[in-house]
Amino acid sequence: MIRIVTDTGSDITHLAAASLGLESIELDVRFDDFPYDYRKDTDFSVFYDNLTKSKNLPTTSQVTPAQYLDIFNDAKEKGDEVLVVTISSGLSGTYSSAVMAKETCGYDAITLVDSRQCSITQRMMVEHAVKLRDEGKSRTEIAEELESLRDRLVFIVMLDTLTYLKKGGRVPPAMAVLGGMLKIKPTVIVRDGKVEPLKKARGFEAGKQALWTQFEADGYDEAWPVCFGYSQNRDRGEAFMKETREKFGLSDGSMFPVGGVIGTHAGPNAIGVGYVKKK
Repeated sequence: MIRIVTDTGSDITHLAAASLGLESIELDVRFDDFPYDYRKDTDFSVFYDNLTKSKNLPTTSQVTPAQYLDIFNDAKEKGDEVLVVTISSGLSGTYSSAVMAKETCGYDAITLVDSRQCSITQRMMVEHAVKLRDEGKSRTEIAEELESLRDRLVFIVMLDTLTYLKKGGRVPPAMAVLGGMLKIKPTVIVRDGKVEPLKKARGFEAGKQALWTQFEADGYDEAWPVCFGYSQNRDRGEAFMKETREKFGLSDGSMFPVGGVIGTHAGPNAIGVGYVKKK
């Protein structure tokens, strides 16, 4: 038996993880003095309610070695194999925690994959791993395919506001005020294992066009689904998905809520698209 383990950086809810037959470990998220409970949130609406009410941004702690060690020791005792797909090592020390836990456990039937992704594209990798496992692929075969895929994955997001970037000290307060007046919609991209700025567009329509321009410039591999993400505002996410599908003649793909890794700095009303670039 191959046990697939990921973390909540993938934005896979506990309900979805159970339906996929995988195990998800929580990154610790805290709003001021109280913790955020992933298990009570099915679409991250609770997270965004807290985010909009809180004066400060939440803090996030990486998954600890002890959390992995519990799973690894259990697998060792039962003779199960383990495949771990973590949030990007460029965004969190979670992968390092998994390495430490494997070394401590001393069990060879564990393979660790640094996704170099987060949110929707990390989820795409995890779901592909589940598909390959269910097709009977070996742990090594699955890991090799994931590692050949990860640097072709792209996740681009349009933010609705600069407010949360200002709270996190990523833009000066004066710039956030000016950006609000000019209706600036910044776009970001997950690239080289990190979240980087892509472009600043004036207005929602221009922001969508920035996403489409990048999507078209990359060229997407039609053998893979194109997936969409949204933060809190599902109606906006569905409208963007519908418009993008019509514009590019897409038929395959799903839409998922975006959680705290991106959402902490993006805030509500963000939209995004994840896809696999052509070789």
